[in-house]
Amino acid sequence: MRLLAALLPCLALLTAGPSAAEPVTNQSTARSGRPNVVFIIADDMNGYGFYNEFPGVIMPHLEAFRKSAITFRHAYCAAPSCVPSRAAFFSGQLPSTTGSYLNGSDPWDKPAMEAVESLPEVFKRGGYTTWGAGKLFHARITPARETKAFDNKPKAGGFGPYLSEADQLAVKGGDGGKWWGAGPWTGPDADFPDVTNSTDAIAFLNQKHDKPFFLVLGLWRPHTPFTAPQRFFALYDEKSLPMPPAGWTANDLDDVPAAGRKLAQVWGERWEQTGADHPDLWRRIIWGYLACNSFADWSTGRVIDALDASAYAGNTLVVFIGDNGYHCGEKNHFEKSTLWEAAAQVPLAIRLPGRTQAGTEAAPPVSLVDLFPTLLDYCQLAPPRQPLDGRSLRPLLDNPAGAWDHPAVTLYEEHYFSACDDRYRYIQYPDGTEELYDHTADPHELTNIAARADTAPIKQRLQKQVPATWARSLGGRAG
Repeated sequence: MRLLAALLPCLALLTAGPSAAEPVTNQSTARSGRPNVVFIIADDMNGYGFYNEFPGVIMPHLEAFRKSAITFRHAYCAAPSCVPSRAAFFSGQLPSTTGSYLNGSDPWDKPAMEAVESLPEVFKRGGYTTWGAGKLFHARITPARETKAFDNKPKAGGFGPYLSEADQLAVKGGDGGKWWGAGPWTGPDADFPDVTNSTDAIAFLNQKHDKPFFLVLGLWRPHTPFTAPQRFFALYDEKSLPMPPAGWTANDLDDVPAAGRKLAQVWGERWEQTGADHPDLWRRIIWGYLACNSFADWSTGRVIDALDASAYAGNTLVVFIGDNGYHCGEKNHFEKSTLWEAAAQVPLAIRLPGRTQAGTEAAPPVSLVDLFPTLLDYCQLAPPRQPLDGRSLRPLLDNPAGAWDHPAVTLYEEHYFSACDDRYRYIQYPDGTEELYDHTADPHELTNIAARADTAPIKQRLQKQVPATWARSLGGRAG
């Protein structure tokens, strides 16, 4: 009871919505029948809170949103790191088509993607007012492309603010610098770009719009540095967090091929220096990650509450996603950049205009590259110049319990392949080594069954999803 009493003031802050301006009309949207779109992207958010995979994560705004939306319980990124994942869902193409496999590939200003229209460009060309802010492409875009994509000049912000050097963790290898630690921020909320960008998004929603609009907001959290306003850390007792994460075992990589173990080491010795051998540091990192998830939840809630208080609520399609998953020790690994479930699975929920199918779940595996054709479908937009690798999710939005026989593909570097259907995850590395996991019996992917003779038909079926051609890599870095 004392713990609940201590949390009540923080919960009040979390659930308090913004004061809304006087409602406005959306006459043009009503006449055209084309919905507005609010598209919110979280950075490095896994299923801990969104899918209730970690006990006690406090995310009331997204919990409420899911009750008004269709949740895709098994959604996956096309690439398990920020830049290539965003290149995929903003282009509608897999990394094997674009060549954007890695962070630092900077695909949008390279000849390989000159003919590719981004999702905001297609909306603007289609007569929408387009507005963006925050972490969007996370890669350079030319001034000409920015003008084609947005009616505003998007403000980005950045990962900061940062904890003091004394509160950061020095690690060897990998990026070789500081592992940004975790701890509360005692400065003003406005120190965070997520706060100022969300405030600007709210101001946009409170304006009068004579055309349908496409609003895309990219949050920087829960990505490192794991700092957030102090009240979000106060939601959790660092010392009593359950440890280790569900499904962790010390020898988990023993049956993983060398290529998979190499991916788990992209950050050098970070795991060895802050993981199982250092439980206090491991717990502190998870504490910071949960606090940053709650912070991202609050930022999302501010924007959705403002939308719901506006005249646009009834005819606006809302999409919430994470760009990639996140390891907090699973597979002896921190962060992303692997082909396992922890890095590939992402949050995805879509609220349709009128809240059709509110509170339902769609179980089949889907990909973030499916969003591009889905939004074209719902918003009656002409297709882009490039072919799309995804499929419209319209059948599942119309009937979440309907059939869907399309495994979700996740790629990382050339010839690093993973596919997930409604039961199995199959991984194939460039040297031909494999992993296979049965999610029904082994949801945490602890036992690699690829060598079993009886799994050959399963592997052959999922191998059909291996790209026929692999675009040459645009470069970048692992991690």
